[in-house]
Amino acid sequence: MNYTTLRGYERGPVRTIVLNRPECRNAMNPAMQEELIAALEETARQGSVRVLVLAGAGSAFCSGLDLAVLRGMHEQAESERRTDAERIATLFRTLYEMPIPTIAAVRGAAMAGGAGLAAICDFTLATPEARFGFTEARIGFVPALVSAYLTPQIGERRSRDLLLTARILDAAEAHAMGLVNEVVADGELDARVQALAEKLAANSPQSLHATKRLMAEQNRAWLETAAALALEANARARETEDFAEGIAAFLEKRKPNWKA
Repeated sequence: MNYTTLRGYERGPVRTIVLNRPECRNAMNPAMQEELIAALEETARQGSVRVLVLAGAGSAFCSGLDLAVLRGMHEQAESERRTDAERIATLFRTLYEMPIPTIAAVRGAAMAGGAGLAAICDFTLATPEARFGFTEARIGFVPALVSAYLTPQIGERRSRDLLLTARILDAAEAHAMGLVNEVVADGELDARVQALAEKLAANSPQSLHATKRLMAEQNRAWLETAAALALEANARARETEDFAEGIAAFLEKRKPNWKA
């Protein structure tokens, strides 16, 4: 792997991809999204890799979109809005449809799109200090694309809770909701992730591939419909006055002045 926003390493049949922008808490920009898609596709082609681990460098897993990206989103042309939305949709879909088991190792913040990455992985292990939030409503945005994956996982009522309140969960509540499989002490997280990965890698590769393909196909009709609706909602949200005000308030560190 040779990327500017990621780094990776392998330990036996386990490949770890690390989001590597610790100076901004691994916030995603278009370059990182494109590199993640490429890295996932590359990993899927590597027959020697049987398990993928997704982690973040430094103190956070992923804090969502980069501030520099947020600043310019409201002024994008329609074609740019569509391209951005499609890139994120492709990233989520590629991660969801990975033919090998995936594990998210979460330290610190997993917010907005970062929470989406963690939730889409087959397994999510987190330290007690980890925090999760689908915070888009705080800035007048719509958590459209992640909703397609979140609702089948934790149910509609819990998804409404998280997406409408935009509240932040600690690891214990995320575990109780089913967003997190295990809460592990920080000093033990890497070892526990590796142990789980090795346990998965010891199973039949063909069986794992077939099981993942079956589960993805069972949800295909739902996801195709949900993703199409989400793409439209994501693009439209960028045009609204609430989004412009939400971004301005966020960047200026003040409360938004929503219009009735």
